[in-house]
Amino acid sequence: MLDLNHGSGATYGAQRQATAVVEAVNAAIDAALLTRHRAEPPRRYVSTSGLGRPCLRQIQFDTLNVPKDEGRDFEPATLRIFEAGHRGEDVVADWIRAAGFDLRTHRSDGRQFGFSALDGRFRGHIDGCLVAGPVGIAYPALWENKALGAASWKDVVKRGVVLSKPVYAAQIALYQAYLELPHPALFTALNRDTWELHAELVPFDAALAQRMSDRAVTVVRANDHQELLPRVARERSSVVCRGGRAGDHWHPSCAWIDRCWRLAP
Repeated sequence: MLDLNHGSGATYGAQRQATAVVEAVNAAIDAALLTRHRAEPPRRYVSTSGLGRPCLRQIQFDTLNVPKDEGRDFEPATLRIFEAGHRGEDVVADWIRAAGFDLRTHRSDGRQFGFSALDGRFRGHIDGCLVAGPVGIAYPALWENKALGAASWKDVVKRGVVLSKPVYAAQIALYQAYLELPHPALFTALNRDTWELHAELVPFDAALAQRMSDRAVTVVRANDHQELLPRVARERSSVVCRGGRAGDHWHPSCAWIDRCWRLAP
């Protein structure tokens, strides 16, 4: 028989108390995530992860650690998504190894495999390299993994990473070039909502790798000469600036849109 006496736990107001606990716990976690993020040392080099973005000035601002506009720094929700991506990568790596692949993700000293160019001002770190395995692909092969939301994941499955996510395709091409892994890369995409896994082979695009490498040189030289690179957009309302979908691609809003449009074109 249900006990409705005081102290039984089945009292009026219990839902409000539960809601307060949820809010308090999440607030504490969000504060910890922000503290940890702000304590991370700034990156002082051009990274492969964002070199495929359309606007060179945005890449330059990111490389120089230019302060973001007020209220445009990463929110806790975004930091949670980043964390899910990192955790998802570890899970997929475990799945791949369990399937019998020889996957190398770290050096003997625990560091990720990667490359450094232009006196350390252009760098990239790979998710891993497949040395052997039960599937008949050409080894060694670059392995690159992304954890995506359901809609984004479905678009990758439908159109392939090269068409759906050109920023990822640029990153893959650069890794293949600089780490001398010309065989088709294995790209895996984890659906964060369902934990379904998509896999596809990405042939090496030497022309794309060269274009992206040239962009890195452009950014580094501009930084050395304290030159402001041009923005790609002609109007502040461009989706590259404010965020949104243009054609077949989604663009996140620029974190420096206010600063950028106060400066020269």
